[in-house]
Amino acid sequence: MMTHTGERPFKCDLCDATFLRKNNLKYHMMNHTLEKPFQCDLCDAAFQRKTHLKNHMMTHTGEKPFQCDLCDATFSRKSDLKRHVITHTGEKAFKCDLCDAAYTGTTALKCHIMTHTGEKPFQCGLCDAAFIRKARLKYHMMTHTGEKPFQCDLCDATFSGKSSLKYHVMTHTGEKPFKCDLCDTAFIRKVDLKNHIMTHIGKQPFQCDLCDAAFSQKGHLKQHAMTHTGDKPFQCDLCDAAFSQKGHLNQHAMTHTGEKPFKCDLCGAAFSLKSSLKRHVMAHTGEKPFKCDLCDASFSRKSALRHHVKTHTKEKPFKCDPRDTAFSDTSNLK
Repeated sequence: MMTHTGERPFKCDLCDATFLRKNNLKYHMMNHTLEKPFQCDLCDAAFQRKTHLKNHMMTHTGEKPFQCDLCDATFSRKSDLKRHVITHTGEKAFKCDLCDAAYTGTTALKCHIMTHTGEKPFQCGLCDAAFIRKARLKYHMMTHTGEKPFQCDLCDATFSGKSSLKYHVMTHTGEKPFKCDLCDTAFIRKVDLKNHIMTHIGKQPFQCDLCDAAFSQKGHLKQHAMTHTGDKPFQCDLCDAAFSQKGHLNQHAMTHTGEKPFKCDLCGAAFSLKSSLKRHVMAHTGEKPFKCDLCDASFSRKSALRHHVKTHTKEKPFKCDPRDTAFSDTSNLK
């Protein structure tokens, strides 16, 4: 009857949790005491419940008794099968009360709600970093230890996380499963597609506290903030050069090695930067994607368009001190 009345008579003495059954309280208490009485005989894993140990043993035996009726997939746990079936049905029964987001499981919903509350329960013991998911903390700890256990089979690259390896392999295969509905751009990661869509809708939710600049991605705001602080944490090992972004350091390193991995298919020219190759190809195709809103002029480079616009606005931000003369381009200062 208590399932109908909502009564939960078994209360935890260490927190506000209440339970319908005494047995559930018993298992909950183990979260406080960290007790895990059920030990695996084949590895160091330990569990609070005997059923969890039983499910774990299947990872050693390879047994997968739960078969999907809609495809050939099999699973060692019934709960994994249940989650898998949702990939066929598309059902997202767990809805957020604070926004329109919906999820296929309670765990994903719980993690999402923390993005509203700001809660990050998994704290790094070596720095101030904190995370919503325990797995993210585990990967973060590898940045301190330098551990990179996941090796690429196609090159020498190694990674601290399995997902990072997965995305890296796609750079070899060329796979980009996340496609933009508004243009032909495709991405390896869903988050990159989400950030790209903001360039179409013009949304820039990340505002700089020190100036009027706004960005569609949090990472871009972080990089921009370094222009105010002057912070350049990425130091070249071969010279005194330092950079605010790791990608810029990697590009700079090629000036020492002479590496030019980006080759033109039309003439054989090689470049150290992908962006340089892209600009070079436009010289072959004649493409000029940057168009002036004030006249019919178009340009192959965004910087050239920016300089051109100044001919309309008469803006001359670069001044010569001796003559007090102003110019629209730094080249005229020479």
